[in-house]
Amino acid sequence: MVLRSMVGASVKRKEDPGLITGTGKFVGDLKLPGMQHVAFVRSPYAHAKILGIDGSAAAAREAVLAIVTGEDLRDQYEPVPMAGGKEALANYSHLALSVDRVRHIGEAVAAVIAVTAEDAEDAIDDVEVEWEELPASADLLGAYSGDNGPIFETRSDNIPDVGEKKTDGVDEVFANAPHVISQRIASQRVAGVPMEVRAVAAAPDAVTGGITLWSSTQIPHGVRSALATTLRLPENSLRVIAPNVGGGFGVKNALYPEEIVVSKLAQIHNMPLKWAGTRAEHFQTTTQGRSQIADASVAFDDEGKILGLRLHVIAELGIYPPFYDIAHLTGLMATGNYDIQEVDFKASNVFTNTVGVAAYRGAGRPEAIYYIERMIELVAAELGMDPADVRRKNYIKPEQFPYKTPTGSTYDTGNYEANLDTALETANYAALRREQAQKHGQDSDTLLGIGMATYVEMCGFGPYESGQVRVEPSGTVTVYTGTSPHGQGLQTTFAQIVADEIGADYEDIIVRHGDTGSQPMGVGTFGSRSLAIGGSSIVRASEKVRDKAIKIAAHVLEASPGDIEFADGEYRVKGVPSRSLSLTDIASRAYSDRLPDDIDTGLEATDFFRPADFIYPFGTHIAVVEIERDTGIVSLREFYSVDDCGPRISPLLVEGQIHGGLAQGIGQALLEEVIFDESGQLLTGTMMDYAMPRADDFPHFTINKTVTETTLNPLGAKGIGEAATIGSTPAVVNAVMDALAPYGISHLDMPLTSRKVWEAMNGG
Repeated sequence: MVLRSMVGASVKRKEDPGLITGTGKFVGDLKLPGMQHVAFVRSPYAHAKILGIDGSAAAAREAVLAIVTGEDLRDQYEPVPMAGGKEALANYSHLALSVDRVRHIGEAVAAVIAVTAEDAEDAIDDVEVEWEELPASADLLGAYSGDNGPIFETRSDNIPDVGEKKTDGVDEVFANAPHVISQRIASQRVAGVPMEVRAVAAAPDAVTGGITLWSSTQIPHGVRSALATTLRLPENSLRVIAPNVGGGFGVKNALYPEEIVVSKLAQIHNMPLKWAGTRAEHFQTTTQGRSQIADASVAFDDEGKILGLRLHVIAELGIYPPFYDIAHLTGLMATGNYDIQEVDFKASNVFTNTVGVAAYRGAGRPEAIYYIERMIELVAAELGMDPADVRRKNYIKPEQFPYKTPTGSTYDTGNYEANLDTALETANYAALRREQAQKHGQDSDTLLGIGMATYVEMCGFGPYESGQVRVEPSGTVTVYTGTSPHGQGLQTTFAQIVADEIGADYEDIIVRHGDTGSQPMGVGTFGSRSLAIGGSSIVRASEKVRDKAIKIAAHVLEASPGDIEFADGEYRVKGVPSRSLSLTDIASRAYSDRLPDDIDTGLEATDFFRPADFIYPFGTHIAVVEIERDTGIVSLREFYSVDDCGPRISPLLVEGQIHGGLAQGIGQALLEEVIFDESGQLLTGTMMDYAMPRADDFPHFTINKTVTETTLNPLGAKGIGEAATIGSTPAVVNAVMDALAPYGISHLDMPLTSRKVWEAMNGG
């Protein structure tokens, strides 16, 4: 693709007018004729038997239409899809309204249908459930060791999935290495906290006999396919619509029980129904992220060259996880940006009596980079080397790409050392180190810490994505994409691409998405795939439109197609720029009766892009922190983010993605943690308890870039949606550890709260 006037320009987002004026349409805004409301009766226990449910008092309420238990629907649908395939279905699956037993706080066992949402919420308090509480395994290590026995009675342990990758020479390397350092490192459980929590509405479709479902989801086509199987309906009788979605971060990347129940009840009662979750329900029932404990060891020589890596990841699945992939993604990225040839990796996935752990911004890659970047810092400290020098010594060199890692990834392109140099220059790293030395000499009331992290991530997940470009007879353009954005600004970016590819006016392009009834089959938005895969399908569709436009122009201008060029947004005869047509001119002819027999009517195209492999953006982050000696309060003073995502189609949107990613990564480093007590009770179930970062927790972020194109898609673009989250967490932790080095503290687990830091400084 040739970069032209719109691609690479910072333009105002097409999405913003509706959102900032309050006219955006979310599932919660939906009002349908005759619509009733659903609320769920949920378990107060992390593990319990259901001995009986009495809904008679709730049913007696005037506004209540129905009380439905799991037993009532037992034979009405298939189990909720989850990891493990046929084994899961046979041994440890569950129904959307659970029967017999619950295994996490908030698990739904009954539903109330009422006239209003308030009526439904009030009625669930009248539903009496007789419980028999059972021992819970809410602690990851306790569940791993089986302290309370297996959570599923069909299993002998709580470890349903194990993966290993070991190179032939790793044992010898560790036996003979001059130095070996080991460290247990935790990546704590965190919650995705979108502005809009999950919400679902469903209405019967009298024409198809199926259902139209509105859902706050990242994957409308994926929800449709899974829901069709679960409800035993033909796929083409279901239509799934994702309207405006107020954030996803990966946690809206699965079919949830509420979508199944609301759809089934709408079908049974032949009426539109809606459930809009509360923030408390979100914390209890929406999948969460991270939650790994890693035992890491590195073997290295006197010059800081890493000779080998051992990493055993104990990863929490919670209960009913949609997939086992997260820990295995950690393994694929375990060596980070470094040329480490000998590796011993093991992942153990563990059930616990907590809500499922699944995708959350980065999904397995932030964990991997956090582990290796902490180990790099420990190597530097052991040898008395500057951390930048240790990284430089171990980087994969540009001439080694494409680079096959010992854990199975193939990195496409990269220039890590140049990116590091840009970051060091951007941050004025040498001056920061001089300031730090001066502070140490003055015995200041504050400690200064400088931390860095280099990251590489895997993104651009397949297997495909769709794009459709339709030029209307008036010359306006409608674009349909199989991806389903939830805040990324894809309508803007895709319009920029199409404008340059076919000569359309940017203002005349509308991008539509999130409706399985009107767009080609799509996969959805996750894993930083939307631009690289979805955008590439739109490039391919645009090329087809442009090729046809050239043929029509050749006919109108009485030239051969080979003599027509597309330049400066026009279709013209080569060497005679005065003989030209606009896209509007060509569109008018395309839908007329004045076309030759060998050119079909219309001007539109659909295409699919199937990536050959993953793509690997990278970058370097540098954090500067100050710690008050008397209180342990950590203040982030400066932050530098130098990211390489290839060409930036929309620089303004790239910066927005970086800002959001930094907020989430820094939030994990310093503040955020989901906590369950030993009985599985959620202690951080409200915004009063779960410590989200605020604007005043951040300094001004300084952003810079290097540009290394991928060869694996026509845009040359790599993902940026998750990158900043991946690099920022270890950079901040490394900065705090650097500040605490005078105290002899080499490692603390996140979040690095003031209390934790103060206790460490005071020998706690």
